[in-house]
Amino acid sequence: MSLIRWEPFTAMDDVFARLPGAFPRWPAISGAGDNGPQWAPSVDISETDAEYLIRAALPAVRKEDVEVTVENGVLKLSGERKQRSEQKDEKYHKVENFYGSFSRSFTLPDTIEVGAIRAESKDGVLTVHVPKVKGESSEPTTIKVQ
Repeated sequence: MSLIRWEPFTAMDDVFARLPGAFPRWPAISGAGDNGPQWAPSVDISETDAEYLIRAALPAVRKEDVEVTVENGVLKLSGERKQRSEQKDEKYHKVENFYGSFSRSFTLPDTIEVGAIRAESKDGVLTVHVPKVKGESSEPTTIKVQ
């Protein structure tokens, strides 16, 4: 019999995930980094005829603090959300935002144009455009057996 380490926050996240719409999604928190636990931004992935779109919610993250890389078929979004310094006449009573380093990785399909990937940041949302290879037909083709 093997022992499995219990992760209370992961277990609670699983419980809330079973109740759709009852609770908002918690931001993903991964293992500890250099400055404590790391957070992961929420991401929406969609597809059009021409491209895949990856939209990451990055409020209060400057575009200079975000890096988008592609290596060995994996697209990686990484960066850091920096916490504002506390003002002399201001003290926080509650902080619900996550700060520090983040990283998300996505395996890309083979049918994309890696050299044409582009990213833009607007209104706290990073949008990565991943163009599909032109000329590929996604409709089924009947092949005559001889």
